[in-house]
Amino acid sequence: MTTDARTAARLAESAGRLLLDVRAGELDPKALGTRGDTLSNRLLLDRLAADRPGDAVLSEESADSPSRLAAQRVWIIDPLDGTREFARPGRTDWAVHVALWEAGKGITAAAVAQPALGTVYASDDAVLAARRDGRLRILVSDSRPPVFAAAVAEELDAELVPMGSAGAKAMAVLRGEADAYVHAGGQWEWDSAAPVGVALAAGLHASRVDGTPLRYNEPHPYLPDLVICRPELAGRLLAALG
Repeated sequence: MTTDARTAARLAESAGRLLLDVRAGELDPKALGTRGDTLSNRLLLDRLAADRPGDAVLSEESADSPSRLAAQRVWIIDPLDGTREFARPGRTDWAVHVALWEAGKGITAAAVAQPALGTVYASDDAVLAARRDGRLRILVSDSRPPVFAAAVAEELDAELVPMGSAGAKAMAVLRGEADAYVHAGGQWEWDSAAPVGVALAAGLHASRVDGTPLRYNEPHPYLPDLVICRPELAGRLLAALG
């Protein structure tokens, strides 16, 4: 049987191709985002039902079921992370997230596809690139940057860089294009499960902003804050965040 990580990568890539086809159509931005969310979700749910019929699913675009709390394996998916960016011509900072949570283990397989870049990052082959030279770069939401971001950047002599999708920001850190991604002010499990799974597999640090672990498949799947960064920066960044 195909490994869970390869299944995640294949599903994320397939949904990404579908989204590129949707994006090429003649739709207004609002309709484009809605259609992308709906069709990508349908594809992922259908494929998971066929490939992993005994597993539960938590998706941004489907009604939650309490039955997942008793499941041993739960796929946590965001069919289109960065719907707003997806609907804007020329934007590449949107993604597809597919992650597997297992009881007693946490996130055990994950993939993030960035279709507009033609890339898929998976937990079984993710590699942390060397950082670029120059000043520290901290990625933040371009719509809801943390209220403390400017103070943290000043303390670390870092540049704040706005970007869309959580997956896009996490993978930019993986590629060495930035040193950290910091978020506060609200997220859900599907926003971070796959990016965190890939990031941790590649050797990046990932935690809550207070340094505590990120926990998934919780009764209320809300994770308000997050930090992903290069391992050598984690101590300094968490101290500044504290």
